[in-house]
Amino acid sequence: MLPLLDGLRLPTTRSVRIALWPITAILAFRAATSLDMSMGQPKLAFSNMQLQASMIYIAARTLEWTVQTKPFVRMARRSSTDVPKQNLVLDAIDLVFNSRGCGWDWSQGMYILPETHPTSSRLAFATSALVSGLKHIFLSGTIHSAVKSFSPDTFGSVDGGTIFDHSLPPHLRYLRSSIIAMLCAFAIYSLIKANSEITVVICVLILRQHPEQCPPSTDSPWRATSLREFWSRRWHQWFRRIFIFLGGKPLSLLFGRIGGIIGAFLASGFIHHLQLLAIDPSSEMWRMVLPFGMMGTGMVIERAVAGNKTGGWIGWTWTMCWMLLWGNVLVDGWARAGMLGSPSVVDGATPIRQPIERLASLMSTVL
Repeated sequence: MLPLLDGLRLPTTRSVRIALWPITAILAFRAATSLDMSMGQPKLAFSNMQLQASMIYIAARTLEWTVQTKPFVRMARRSSTDVPKQNLVLDAIDLVFNSRGCGWDWSQGMYILPETHPTSSRLAFATSALVSGLKHIFLSGTIHSAVKSFSPDTFGSVDGGTIFDHSLPPHLRYLRSSIIAMLCAFAIYSLIKANSEITVVICVLILRQHPEQCPPSTDSPWRATSLREFWSRRWHQWFRRIFIFLGGKPLSLLFGRIGGIIGAFLASGFIHHLQLLAIDPSSEMWRMVLPFGMMGTGMVIERAVAGNKTGGWIGWTWTMCWMLLWGNVLVDGWARAGMLGSPSVVDGATPIRQPIERLASLMSTVL
């Protein structure tokens, strides 16, 4: 109801929004802290993280709508018949689920990725997206199984454990942890890509949205030649608005542009920490806040040293090294909480899982 009252065309509803937000926030908090989506099964605890993320999203988005002083404006309208239409209810629904703000004035400044699927027809577009989604589901599950196989009894289980093997000399210890961190990055990328593609199929075929309303969410992040390019263009922007609203804008008022950059990443780290509490209440906040905060710090350093000219193989090397350095810390935080021990989509596919486990075990033995 809040987005309808947000003033899409009703700018006189602020008092009602202010009255409704505390109720919304309390209900979101109650759902996040009282519901057990895992049904008591530790291996399904990851579903509680998803619930936590959804409730944080609801509370943050509705808070922004509450303090909004001007009506949001639709910049583009594409219906199934490509005829402009005005419908407050449909606008409200779109505002709820359109986390990137595609087609709204509040997404200005966000880079929209070029479409990679054929747009000659809805069926061709949806078919291409479906094939891509299924492919990335398989890739995500396969890589996830490989990660768990490095240490099935520690971080490969729901009990959790560190990715740093202290029985190894430092150079092998960090080589091993870096391989694990890289595999986790590709697994997460594949999962995000799969979720995005399947959602696109539903939006285009069932909800009758135009393909232009569903731009790609990621773009080969491993090809980024700067931290700025990685986070602003190649990684997903689903929570960009929330991070800027909760962290970027407040700190920019105190410390200017630098504060805005670091503040957005600190908000990201804090929200990632809140998610982890759903599966490990003893999780330490710094394990999420530090690596995300250092991403913002890296962007500030990058701009101070090279301005907007970061690129080429030097830029790529800098970006990947910085990502890998703090990625080790981030993935270790997830591993200690038991997040990496969640089920994989190929767990039940023995012919696929066993070769992966043998390869990962062999690699772990060599290291």
